Amino acid sequence: MPDSMPSDRVVNCFAHRCGEHGAAREAAVLSAAQRIRDSGVDLVRLAWCDVHGALRGKTLTAAAAIQSLMGGVGMVGTLMLKDTSDRTVFKVFEPGGMADMPGFAGAANLMLLPDPASYQVLPWAPGTGWLRCQPWFQDGAPVAFDSRRMLQRALATLQERGLGMVCGLEVEFHIYRIKDVQHGPDLDPDRAGWPGVPPDVSLIHPGFNMLSESCMDLADEPLRIVQRTAQALGLPLASLEIELGPSQVEAVFDATDALTAADNMVLFRNGVRQALRRAGYHATFMCRPPFAHIMSSGWHLHQSVVDLATKRNVFVRDGEAPDAQPVDAAFTLSDTGVNWLAGLLAHAPGMSSLCTTTVNGFGRLKPNALAPHAAVWGRDNRGAMLRVVGGVGDAATRIENRLGEPMANPYLYMAAQVWAGLDGLDRRLLPPPAAESPYAAGPDGMAAAPLPHTLPLALDALAADTALVNGLGADWVRYYTRIKQSEAQRHAQASDTLDFERREYFSRY
Repeated sequence: MPDSMPSDRVVNCFAHRCGEHGAAREAAVLSAAQRIRDSGVDLVRLAWCDVHGALRGKTLTAAAAIQSLMGGVGMVGTLMLKDTSDRTVFKVFEPGGMADMPGFAGAANLMLLPDPASYQVLPWAPGTGWLRCQPWFQDGAPVAFDSRRMLQRALATLQERGLGMVCGLEVEFHIYRIKDVQHGPDLDPDRAGWPGVPPDVSLIHPGFNMLSESCMDLADEPLRIVQRTAQALGLPLASLEIELGPSQVEAVFDATDALTAADNMVLFRNGVRQALRRAGYHATFMCRPPFAHIMSSGWHLHQSVVDLATKRNVFVRDGEAPDAQPVDAAFTLSDTGVNWLAGLLAHAPGMSSLCTTTVNGFGRLKPNALAPHAAVWGRDNRGAMLRVVGGVGDAATRIENRLGEPMANPYLYMAAQVWAGLDGLDRRLLPPPAAESPYAAGPDGMAAAPLPHTLPLALDALAADTALVNGLGADWVRYYTRIKQSEAQRHAQASDTLDFERREYFSRY
């Protein structure tokens, strides 16, 4: 690619057809092309995040990747129609089977267009670069069902009000040592399956000794790989910790704007799994690994809202609220924060399938398990679904949503927060008092406002939530529900549900 492009080539290229190309993007394309050349890579992975939060894409030669910055690259459209087993849920080859999803019939091609600003060299794969992409139809129309676009659209609506979202990530996951890296059951051709079996593994630490320095020392090698990978990818890693369960660890990241945080979560999961596998380890972001003695993993999403003009956190209360008691949200949060908190509570059932996204993950939502059981909030209370942290004048005032599992698609998880929070702002909703005993039973024997306890119930709650359906789009909700129902139905029909989860989640996520 020359230092500038002839105008006729720009007008006729795919990027221009999408309406994406202008002077700023052309400069970014030229810069990325030069960086690809200068970095000496011979292969570049073009990656796109699917509805389940996993990266897919194509690997191009360096020269072809440079051309793709303007021309894009084709991708089979069924990649957007698969459940967690990689089975295509929709009837793409039947007449009328895709009538409500134009552009997908016949497994037609979509186009991936790279973001030139996303280019980087993968620290674990010598000679390999990487570009983030988003899908487009061949006529240049955006694919609205793309999960990253779902978050972009939600944030654009927030931006219309002069507001932005800031998120911090707190991610629990498990790392195991692979017993036989080269010849394990996952690589035995006689045991191949759809999905296949996972490797045989052993622990990296025995667990049930939270924040133990001796366990940290036992796990030093894999955690050093996690650290080096995250930092080489430019992720704002703040800490690595030993969690309670055997082989369970946690990574905590500094706060960034929401879209960057979501991009970082996708990069982190993808990177550490690949880097650790090369070193003989198996990392899984499955909520509940398929072993007898485990602790569930959660993904705690810290969130606040900022004034885009001043960058000020609008959840911060400037002064004490008259007559507010510690159990009142206004004791800690500004009026905006109070309304946002109430919106999250009001839409907790509806958002649950976007925060906890697998049949496995709902097994975590039990009483007295440091996981939410009901749609309640608490002041610095880790048993509540929403933990409010901060106080008058504290710039770090925030709401921590503890509903998520680490397998969740981050774009959908965060988009759900935006639509729920905005509804709270629009209707000026007010939350009930803080739950001091979030697992306590009420008069009916149930905790207040119980959360859906299965994926099918969570999908029903999403479909019944008018504000979320309006925000996300009715067509998208039908699309998402159909994909996740396929997963839930196959799980219900499995003769061995533990083996289902071992193959479907532990092997692949």
